Parts: sequence; C-alpha cells; structure tokens
Amino acid sequence: MSFDRLEAMRAFCRIVELGSFTRAAESLGLAKTTVSGQIVALENQLGIKLLHRTTRRVSPTTDGGAYYERARTVLDDLDELESSVSQSRGLARGRVKVEMPSPVGRFLMIPALPAFIARHPLIHLDVGCSERVVDLVQEGLDCAIRGGLVSTPDLVCRPIGRMRFTLCATPGYLAGHPPVQHPRDLARLCFLAFVFPATGRQKVNVLQRDGERFVIDQEPTMRFNSGGAYVAAAEAGLGFVAVPTVEARQPLAEGRLVEILPDWRLEDMPMSIVYPHSRRLAARVRAFVDWAGELMGSDPLWKL
Repeated sequence: MSFDRLEAMRAFCRIVELGSFTRAAESLGLAKTTVSGQIVALENQLGIKLLHRTTRRVSPTTDGGAYYERARTVLDDLDELESSVSQSRGLARGRVKVEMPSPVGRFLMIPALPAFIARHPLIHLDVGCSERVVDLVQEGLDCAIRGGLVSTPDLVCRPIGRMRFTLCATPGYLAGHPPVQHPRDLARLCFLAFVFPATGRQKVNVLQRDGERFVIDQEPTMRFNSGGAYVAAAEAGLGFVAVPTVEARQPLAEGRLVEILPDWRLEDMPMSIVYPHSRRLAARVRAFVDWAGELMGSDPLWKL
C-alpha cells in the first residue's frame, strides 16, 4: 500500500466524519483541491463511487460507508502501531487536538503545559478553550474535558476532578444592602446568572451546609454566557455571582470581591475527560489523558 493511498484514505475518512471537503482539508492542513484530487484518485483506483456530493453536504455511498469502516480500522491500527513503536523507545509523538472549558484551560492546564512539553517533547497540542459542548468526531478532536454529567453513549468518560464554585460580590455592593446571614436573604440582592452558550440552559446553583440544601432559584437580573464577562459583571458591582473558585481567587485575594455565606458550600461540578468509543487510544492521546488526570487530581481546587 503506497503512502499516497494512505493519505487518500485519511482524507476520505475525514470527509466522511466532517461531511465536507473544505472542513476535511482544513483539518488535515491541506488545500481543498489536493483533497479533491486524492478522492478522485482513490475512486479511480477502487473502481467505485465513494461519496455523494451535494451543495450542502457530502455523505458516503453504500460502498463508501463499507469502505470507511474498514479504512478507519486500518488507519487506527497503523496509528497504534507507530505509537507503540515510538512509545517503546519512550517517545510518544504526534498532534493531539483537545477542547476544554475556559477556566480549566486558563487556570490549570495552560500554566502547567511547560511540564507536559518537557515530558513529551514530540507531542504537539491544539488546545481549544470555550464553554461549548463540542462534537468530537465532527470537529476532529482526540479528546475533551467536560463539566457536568456526560451521557453521550459513544464517548468513553473518565472522571478526573471537580470544579468548585464561590458565591461572591463586591464589598461596595454588599455594603449597600442588608447583611446576608442565610441563603433566603439573597433574594434582597441582584442575582447574575450564567447561561451555557451551547444549550442556553441556566446553571443551577445549590448551597449546602450540615445536610441543609438551598437552591438559588430567584429570577436573575442579568444573564451572561461568558465566564470572563460574568466575573467582570460582579466586579462592576452589578450583583452577586456563583463563579468557579479559580476565577474568583485573585479578585478575592485583592479585595475586589468578597465571599458571601462562607459557611455554606456551593455544589461542585464533576469534571471528566472524554474520547470516542470507536477509536483506540493512541499513545499520544493516552499521554495527554493521563497527564490531565494527574494534574487535576493533584490540585486541591480541582481534585475529586
């Protein structure tokens, strides 16, 4: 099997997974004309039509679907073989594409990446940080860190930590209102809510103390779908927020924000690392997955 045939197989699999020549070419770092030429050559070599092409989407033919399943297995086996050989020499290599929530990236993973690079100098990372829930296969990702419960059946889900939250507001804002001595008193303050951008769903905040549980269900004065904007709104004195503790740590230390009801604890959010069931975990991906789990598990703000 020639190198060119392998590259054409990779291009074909990415087109099937992404449903687009353009997106597949971008994913592979190739020109669209190059990818198109690879598919034409592959179809000519096989003597079959692999893809249905429309103006909106590209999908595999019946023969193309069968070829995809076999080709995906061959490519996964080849990647695993190359990874195992490299790993036997102590060298995991290749590119890992990962997506994670912004607070995880900004305050935990990215500051620690020099240590990862020192351990795995031949692994190159494409890191995305957002509050989106991404489709790993559609976006060509190897793995993702997710918050909350993961119920997607085609993903392997490995719990690695918990995101902790803090209830806070500015000293000036709190000074202008009656003291908050119980969660019921929060109703006298303006509540700023966080909305998950992918779903539009508002985050539910639950306070707990000695077996007592209180859900903050008051109507928010404002809603935000960006973590940075959410913290900025609190620092502007617009009301109280329930933010990840890592994002509040510096404003709290500098006195720009103060904690509300410190004897109550906001319910944590479970954090997991996920990757597709259908793929064998290549050595380069396993290296990142294991490192991310170790890193989160060793940090008091994140560990399970």
